[in-house]
Amino acid sequence: MIQSAQVASKFTLFTHHAKTFPDLVTALRNSMLRAGVFKDEKTAEEQVIQVLNFDIHLVKDFRGRRYIERVTECIPIRNKNMYTFDHRKEKTLEGKLDKFMDNATNYFTKITDKENYRYVNIMEYINDTYVLTNKISDYNLSEMRKNMDENDQEEFDKFVEENWGTASKDAMQVVSVAAGIGPVNSETKKRGRKPKNSI
Repeated sequence: MIQSAQVASKFTLFTHHAKTFPDLVTALRNSMLRAGVFKDEKTAEEQVIQVLNFDIHLVKDFRGRRYIERVTECIPIRNKNMYTFDHRKEKTLEGKLDKFMDNATNYFTKITDKENYRYVNIMEYINDTYVLTNKISDYNLSEMRKNMDENDQEEFDKFVEENWGTASKDAMQVVSVAAGIGPVNSETKKRGRKPKNSI
């Protein structure tokens, strides 16, 4: 499921029985390790995180009523290369050693740091009503818009503006400046449903 979701698919839906989002990531990671797909926990977890955009968690209360308890977004943490080559500028052995130790500290922090993702609840069921608790990440907002026609994009942008007070980045005019030339307007081909004709 993880492998098929990584290539040649627009989206993947599946069910699970994890109680929390971290439990879901751990269960999928461990399944991949048991299946022999990966040998390293961190690599397996990174693959799982790339696939999990949203978790829609349902619960069944004591009355037998099923409802969506929360919608959670998974946000991968991109590790940046923070190594420096400043040791080449140092004149003394002590200075070079200090720069080496800085790089070594960064390396070991990356190797031992287990945080590959963060997760936020976008919507929660609180006191018999659904409450938007956090904004969807700009990346996922942008990906959502790519699959909408112009009418849907307009409604979606209104929704984002009303609920989070910010326009999605794609809704803002994108200005490209090339070699001192003014804004470049380029028409992109829209995907998805055709616009609704007004009567």
